[in-house]
Amino acid sequence: MAQEGGSEEEDGDRTPRVVIIGGGFGGLNAAKKLRRAKADVYLIDRENFHLFQPLLYQVATAGLGAEDIASPIRAVLRRQKNAKVVKGEVYEIDRQAREVRFDRGVLSYDYLIVAAGVQNNYFGNEEWKALAPGLKTMGDALECRRRILEVFERAEWTDDEELSESLLTFVIVGAGPTGVEMAGAIREIAHKVMIREFRNIDSSKARVVLVDAGPKALAAYTDETSQRAKRDLEDMGVEVLLDSMVDEITAEGVRIGDGFIASHTVIWAAGVEASPLGQSLDTELDRMGRVVVDDTLNVPGDDRVFVIGDQARFDSEDGEALPGLAPVAIQQGKHVAKNIRNRLRDKPYRSFSYTDRGQMATLGRARAVAEVGSQKFFGFFAWVLWLFIHLLFLIGFRNRLFVLLEWFYAYVGMKRSARLILDTPESYRQAVRTERRLLEQKEEAATLDVLGESADEVAESPPDQAKRSSP
Repeated sequence: MAQEGGSEEEDGDRTPRVVIIGGGFGGLNAAKKLRRAKADVYLIDRENFHLFQPLLYQVATAGLGAEDIASPIRAVLRRQKNAKVVKGEVYEIDRQAREVRFDRGVLSYDYLIVAAGVQNNYFGNEEWKALAPGLKTMGDALECRRRILEVFERAEWTDDEELSESLLTFVIVGAGPTGVEMAGAIREIAHKVMIREFRNIDSSKARVVLVDAGPKALAAYTDETSQRAKRDLEDMGVEVLLDSMVDEITAEGVRIGDGFIASHTVIWAAGVEASPLGQSLDTELDRMGRVVVDDTLNVPGDDRVFVIGDQARFDSEDGEALPGLAPVAIQQGKHVAKNIRNRLRDKPYRSFSYTDRGQMATLGRARAVAEVGSQKFFGFFAWVLWLFIHLLFLIGFRNRLFVLLEWFYAYVGMKRSARLILDTPESYRQAVRTERRLLEQKEEAATLDVLGESADEVAESPPDQAKRSSP
């Protein structure tokens, strides 16, 4: 699909065109805020749905279904007559030609909003990607869920105690909000949900290990909140290893310094980097690949291109970069939409100022931590606050209702209703074959050891006893 056309100054008869890359919190809120603008709004995303990323970990741990935290973008914008949705993957931005190039064609723009988000960063160890999936996309969440559920099934059908222990050991790398929430959720389903449904294993003995190279969990939080989160996790049975650098991830487990943790399920939550799309803007990037923007969220020197959300590097008044949180992206999306509307009415741009709404993380059933301004909340109250805020940000009445019902069902019945293993890829079949081969090798080795010991006993026995032992 090719779209042509220049700017409104070049072609006064054409309606100005705003192109938005990314249907996340920033991009979608920018599009909605432009509904009354005298402009054509094109929103491009590789997926056809808006994803509520803060609840991805609940899909990964079978607490919610995929459809509970996703909304079709076309449905969200169906009543917005000036909005058009394009499903496609952008691979290049040409600022000189004012064009966006994607897998289905070329789209020209008068104003561009780049909100392509972030991706997992394995810090140069790309071979770890297949061994330790991250948690940034719906595909990531479904893969994590499949792996978590599969190991319980595999452990149920083995007599090898060592293999069973490694199958029921879960390692989460990275003690940020995602890692902390994943660790607590996995421990909870193993200890309180799976225990009633398996006959040959005691799932309450499952080992959950949270590893981080830094000195504290939830590094962006205050020391008091970080210590409380660590204590709550340890009370739940999670092993928290801080100041521990992961040196190697293999199919058998994780190597940390001189130690090795045997595990078949490793989840990566240790780092992210901005979408590589920012590189095509030919402007300054920070070490995470984020685009350094000015006070109006523009690319410096280009008042037609905005970058927002996780992909933007915007320093607050204290000199620190704004965190990659949904409220940041939402406020930035609304702000750039207002600035574009101002420009269309020949009014000047306004500088962006972030209103801090706080941050929070849930650790498990009735356990959470929250920081709102100078106030800190822990335990049940923080958990209720976390529930309320996340329901508020969910898009669509249907999603809010179903998520609320699922949470109530999980809280009262101690159950997880989304425990479906949807596919069994070749990688899993290969893992099963590898396990079977290793078991056979161990049995053969044990048999040889027994035969070897018998031969040694015969060789060491007195001559007359050796004769009696001979056939």
